[in-house]
Amino acid sequence: MRAPLVLGAAALILGLATAPAQARAVAAPDIPVGNVKAHLTQLQSIATANGGNRAHGRPGYLASVTYVKNLLDAAGYTTRQQSFTYNGATGYNLIADWPGGDTADTLMIGGHLDSVTAGPGINDNGSGSAANLEVALAVARTSFQPDRHLRFAWWGAEELGLRGSTAYVNSLTTAQRREITGYLNFDMVGSPNPGYFLYDGDNSDGTGAGPGPAGSAQIEATLAAYFGTIGVPTRGTDFDGRSDYGPFIANGIPAGGIFTGAEGRKTAAQVQLWGGTTGAFDPCYHASCDTTANINDTALDRNSDAIAYAVWNLADGGAPPTGTTVWEDTFETATGWTAGTGDTATSGRFERADPAATTSQLGTAAGGSFDLVTGASAGSSAGANDVDGGTTTILSPSITLPTGTLTLSFSWYLSHLSNASSADYVRIRVVSGSTTTTVFTQSAAASDRAASWATGSANLSSFAGQSIRLSVEAADASTASLVEAAVDNVKITKA
Repeated sequence: MRAPLVLGAAALILGLATAPAQARAVAAPDIPVGNVKAHLTQLQSIATANGGNRAHGRPGYLASVTYVKNLLDAAGYTTRQQSFTYNGATGYNLIADWPGGDTADTLMIGGHLDSVTAGPGINDNGSGSAANLEVALAVARTSFQPDRHLRFAWWGAEELGLRGSTAYVNSLTTAQRREITGYLNFDMVGSPNPGYFLYDGDNSDGTGAGPGPAGSAQIEATLAAYFGTIGVPTRGTDFDGRSDYGPFIANGIPAGGIFTGAEGRKTAAQVQLWGGTTGAFDPCYHASCDTTANINDTALDRNSDAIAYAVWNLADGGAPPTGTTVWEDTFETATGWTAGTGDTATSGRFERADPAATTSQLGTAAGGSFDLVTGASAGSSAGANDVDGGTTTILSPSITLPTGTLTLSFSWYLSHLSNASSADYVRIRVVSGSTTTTVFTQSAAASDRAASWATGSANLSSFAGQSIRLSVEAADASTASLVEAAVDNVKITKA
């Protein structure tokens, strides 16, 4: 299942696509699309023999799990079927671990294996399932032994609300979740009228849910780099929470992946970009006609190779989402942040504080007790100490950056009521000499948004070797709007 496409998303900058890949010991293999299609033929046969579908609680789903499991067992994977119950039926996740690699630095690759009851689900999501399976088998064929541990997963009951992947993540201890340092999700990678969308890990589109957890931007850039090598432009798609990356990013695990489109319609501009028609990306979405005839072979071939490229690059020699800490502030002690001198806000100015809980402000920091927050006191009403009258800014002490690949990560929230607008925002900027560069912005909208901690990241490599200050800013630029913001756990790492 896929959310309707958010059309008009900003382009992923093609400079990402040409960014140099991390050094790696072994080049990714070409994935034979004929092998991937052979798996789809088997999934189609399973559905045909079991009432026309492979849905949760139906015999076609368990037969699909068995088919995948048998191939992985024979290839040398350690597999397990994790059962869960939903709607009175037993569902199954299939988890497959490739021996070797650092289990404290695990890269997961997943996609859902179930279909809807209406049809066999060959594009949604036999395509992602089959591509992931063939990449897993290529790992075995090539005896790939990467630095990171590899774990593949095929999820059950995604079509009923991410039930299988949620059950898996919820079954893990805090320590086990911490060991998963990246998750790649592949849901619908062979749509018959395809687009080439990458989950927007760095929030370069500036829409919807914002960036993924720190490390998601690296996943997006790695996938974009592959498409750059074959001259195929990509566009962003939002982390809308309606595919199996959802429970991973909710737990702070970096994520990314590819999507070729569902029931949304391809625009004329997208036809210019990728070819095809202005019809639906997949006119057989969630329908009985989602059969082996509902696959674009070129998209399936390109995306299968992109999955392998990402696995080989990110697992072997690619920088993990975390690295050597260059600078960090959790705000549990005062470190010298100072208020901006040009602020215009009359209340709700940024301060380091232990915040009080209100209907629009969280009373708990993302970690510890203190954060940077707009007007920490509760006041007599929800809007008593929110940002009013303009902008508020708080500046870090000077930070000297080393050379190398640098990543800024942080926790943040922006809450507002429906009287807000896109003129209101929270953002982070880098001040270097007389130059100020915005590296993160989340704008408000004319809707209610409750305070909820999220994570963000930005690439600071262009500032390597410089002395900088970080500027955290919020604005109430709409008339009579309620705006609250906070930032916590600010860290700069070197890969």
